[in-house]
Amino acid sequence: MATATVLVVEDEPHLRELLRVYLEAEGYRVVEAGDGPRGLELACESGADLVILDLMLPSLDGRDVCRRLRERSNVPIIMLTARSDEVDRVVGLELGADDYVTKPFSPRELMARVRAVLRRVDGRADAPEGEEMRLAFADLVLDRRSRELLVRGSVIPCPPKEFELLWLLAAHPRRVFTREELLNMVWGYDHFGDLRTVDVHIRRLREKIERDPSEPRLLRTVWGVGYKFEEELGS
Repeated sequence: MATATVLVVEDEPHLRELLRVYLEAEGYRVVEAGDGPRGLELACESGADLVILDLMLPSLDGRDVCRRLRERSNVPIIMLTARSDEVDRVVGLELGADDYVTKPFSPRELMARVRAVLRRVDGRADAPEGEEMRLAFADLVLDRRSRELLVRGSVIPCPPKEFELLWLLAAHPRRVFTREELLNMVWGYDHFGDLRTVDVHIRRLREKIERDPSEPRLLRTVWGVGYKFEEELGS
């Protein structure tokens, strides 16, 4: 894509500097914020294509920043956390983060994740000739060109990773995918085997598309294997 803008929201100056150096070396424009309120301001002002967001921030922590960003934007979010506790990672994903990286992390790994996310965002308007760009079912429509999800006629916010996961499943009705396959095909890099990432995104999608998320009819669990999409036969 044309020079992408990456917003780094991190209160540790040395880490912000490190991230800026690596991101600029990759050719990205970098915007920096040292706290949550300023991060929210710059997310709007800078037109950021991706946000790297620290979980632990002064004034307004990363959870609140992520929640507020998701209320107004589908911008991809990679969350940084100093904690190895799985609960913190899952909470970040449930709030709408597309991915997380646990400190200390390899800058090379983070750059690979940034590239993977931006490639998918950049690909929204281009697809191989003949590739399906719109999927329509009884209750929902997915438009890959505009990245819009319509549920019973209403446009529903859908962050990039959620959209890609739903598109993959809906494009192959009744095919069962393992969690490992979904991680590899949607996230597009070595995700270090955290299968809860898939579960959290499936749960968020069910809340958006199912009439009763507790009894899903579209996104079905295949116990001991993974997930599949079941096309409804009627409205």
